[in-house]
Amino acid sequence: MSRAWDDALAGFLAHASAEKGLAAGTLEAYARDLQAWRAWACEHGLPDPAQAGTSALRSFLLDTAERLGPRSRARLVSTLRSFHRFLAAEGLAAGDPTLLILAPKIGRKLPFVLSGSQVGALLEAPPANEPAGLRDRAVLELLYGCGLRASELCGLDVTDLDRRDASLRVRGKGSKERLVPVGRPALDAVAAWLARGRPEMPGRKPSAALFVNVRGGRLSRVAVWGLVKRWGTASGAPESLTPHVLRHTYATHLLEGGADLRVVQELLGHAAITTTEIYTHVDRAFVAEAYRSAHPRARRRRL
Repeated sequence: MSRAWDDALAGFLAHASAEKGLAAGTLEAYARDLQAWRAWACEHGLPDPAQAGTSALRSFLLDTAERLGPRSRARLVSTLRSFHRFLAAEGLAAGDPTLLILAPKIGRKLPFVLSGSQVGALLEAPPANEPAGLRDRAVLELLYGCGLRASELCGLDVTDLDRRDASLRVRGKGSKERLVPVGRPALDAVAAWLARGRPEMPGRKPSAALFVNVRGGRLSRVAVWGLVKRWGTASGAPESLTPHVLRHTYATHLLEGGADLRVVQELLGHAAITTTEIYTHVDRAFVAEAYRSAHPRARRRRL
């Protein structure tokens, strides 16, 4: 084992956690990528990351290319850049060997979204006469009604919901907070969960969490994915339904309803407008219908 690598990795991950405020999932991905880089480097006679040059990095990336998809390769390059930039900035390496490394280009995949009728069927799927059903209804309403990431929903506390102002305090990526408006159906679903569902959950114990499992602990991301899949199947939604599809659907329905792109960016908690622009895809039939209903020349009678 290499003490130099141990110290470098520990220092970088501590920096990424404390100063960049990265989410736990991002830190885990960083750690996996860097452990793979460390193992390869030590195997090839580089016991100190400061010894790694551009040629070694290129060889490592070539060796891993076959088992990684374009997005994973791009993430790996990004991780390596952040790590070696940190080493250079801290004086732990003479320079940054990633400066001449190019990340693979990846195509932008258009997000899959649900139709209005599919959303309605999904939200009505959980039973309203049992605690878990009331919880799941509230979860689905917030995922679609507020465009939350699964991790953001799991991190919600009871005190984050302001029912008087109909707003929700959300802690997003990088520990950045934002206020998101909450619609009446979602407010009613959460109120029903807190009044009639949460107090009846078996094995409950005092918890600040808005959503808890049957043991009284905070609901996990895995559990959220599971309940979305379960009720998606029950409602006849496509098998590819995930919590993030509901976030995609929220954004797309906002834009189709006339919301400004900058407003959607703020609601989603995107740092860059370019991230939000992927949601500007809309169905061609919707565009044509919007034109026919809104443009004066389109409304003229044919002679």
